[in-house]
Amino acid sequence: MRSIWKSSIAFLFSVVLIAGTLPFSALAKEESLDYDQYSEVAVGKDGMVATAHPLATEIGADVLRKGGNAIDAAVAIQFALNVTEPMMSGIGGGGFMMVYDAKTKETTIINSRERAPQGATPDMFLDENGNPIPFSIRHTGGDAVGVPGTLKGLETALEKWGTRPMAQLITPAIKLADQGFPIDSVLAESIADNEDKLARTAAKDVFLPNGKPLEEGETLVQKDLAKTFKLIRATGSDALYNGPIGQALADTVQEFGGSMTAADLKKYQVTIDEPIWGEYQGYQIASMPPPSSGGVFLLQMLKILDDFNLSQYDVKSWEKYHLLAEAMHLAYADRAAYAGDPEFVNVPLTGLLHPDYIKERQTLISLDRVNPNPQAGDPWKYESDAANYQPTSQPNDRQYGETTHFTVADRWGNVVSYTTTIEQVFGSGIMVPGYGFMLNNELTDFDAVPGGANEVQPNKRPLSSMTPTIVFKDGQPVLTVGSPGGPTIITSVLQTILHTIEYDMELKSAVEEPRIYTNNLSSYRYESGIPTEVLNRLKGMGHRFGSSPTTIGNVQSILIDHENGTFKGVADSSRNGSATGVDLKGNRK
Repeated sequence: MRSIWKSSIAFLFSVVLIAGTLPFSALAKEESLDYDQYSEVAVGKDGMVATAHPLATEIGADVLRKGGNAIDAAVAIQFALNVTEPMMSGIGGGGFMMVYDAKTKETTIINSRERAPQGATPDMFLDENGNPIPFSIRHTGGDAVGVPGTLKGLETALEKWGTRPMAQLITPAIKLADQGFPIDSVLAESIADNEDKLARTAAKDVFLPNGKPLEEGETLVQKDLAKTFKLIRATGSDALYNGPIGQALADTVQEFGGSMTAADLKKYQVTIDEPIWGEYQGYQIASMPPPSSGGVFLLQMLKILDDFNLSQYDVKSWEKYHLLAEAMHLAYADRAAYAGDPEFVNVPLTGLLHPDYIKERQTLISLDRVNPNPQAGDPWKYESDAANYQPTSQPNDRQYGETTHFTVADRWGNVVSYTTTIEQVFGSGIMVPGYGFMLNNELTDFDAVPGGANEVQPNKRPLSSMTPTIVFKDGQPVLTVGSPGGPTIITSVLQTILHTIEYDMELKSAVEEPRIYTNNLSSYRYESGIPTEVLNRLKGMGHRFGSSPTTIGNVQSILIDHENGTFKGVADSSRNGSATGVDLKGNRK
């Protein structure tokens, strides 16, 4: 039985911690932040934070140093990311926060996924001729905006596990928005790439002052967002769901052609969900159930691949990538046919993970050839229920979404794995005037063509790919994993787990190992670092990997070594993220 922390011990204390030495206020006031100075790898005895932005990482670590727990830190981090990564997440969106409660030994999910407003209709993404409106158009209108859940989710998490008031945890983000911070390369590129989308809305005044995109190193000040956060600090989530922020939000959505009303915001509720569980090589894996497709198809692919003994092949071998691609094709075919919001449709979770069904899917994979026609199987024969929908054919024009994932662990053993989003970069591109936050386009995660499991319905949650995950060994959490990247999220988490457990790689190496993604025979992505001869062999077999690599995901992960009493945090190098360990020395409790 492999121990996934074994290969980390050799250099456990060789990591230089840079980002954890300054208070966040000092970092934020720097006129020119060198984002390269922050460590992507850290080790700590009393806690760990890994996020996609060093200012958010430091804010979370500061909460831990001052006695807050992992949930307190997660709330402070999400508010901070709303400021530093306004294109990725915030109170105009939603997400899934997975929490391991060390006191009760229970793992729970705060599900703040957006919901469709009451006025949403199954055909609202079809034109007058009944054809799907192109994604480039449908994701920027008011109909694309779901009722946001992030703020309600944060408040719910604090009520359930928190030790600090929201008013305290939101204050660092208020200061960051008020005083400003130097823009990093990721935000600068996002603004430039989405200039046209931002120019249509109040966002132009924030990100395109004087008609030009803000550039790397320039200071981003967000006074309206600071004002909004101050209202939330004063009255909690009511400021949005029953107050002036919500009314302004609904009015803005209607101005852009949507149906959302203040009543939709008032009735919004998060759900508290149980994870979907699976086992892989002696480890127990807790991941996200529907309305996310993440957990079930992560577990399905792990089960399909388990009998192929991947580690008999080199980590960069054509055999490994071929088997991964074939498993992905089968899982994504099932995903397209059977995944949706379980409040509205039957999802065959038992069938999709049934051992006999897994064997059926395994027989469709051969090392000698590419499956020329990967299709959804029939998991319903292993179910007591029946489908209450018909699979539909959808346009293949949806762009890959982006979001953010972060993770926290504290000295008491609590662990958070949290993926949070507004869907596309800058979401719908719509900013609420006078309040400074971006609105999601999550409703375009519904099918454009109605009739299937994931058709638009009022109050329904669109299908997601977010896959916050915690891996356990002998009942104790040992690894957290998660990533952004739209449908590629599932495969980023899959490959990180495979690299860590199956290949016994050190965590940073497991995160950085080149990843692939493919959901059908006409859609392939791969990262740089895969040998040319391997790609040529795969292409010769019929895989359609293109000529140019790209970035897939941005994994943040924590490895928990119970034997040595340490946390190891890793931030993916594909953004400017950082990990910071907490060491309280003589002040441990």
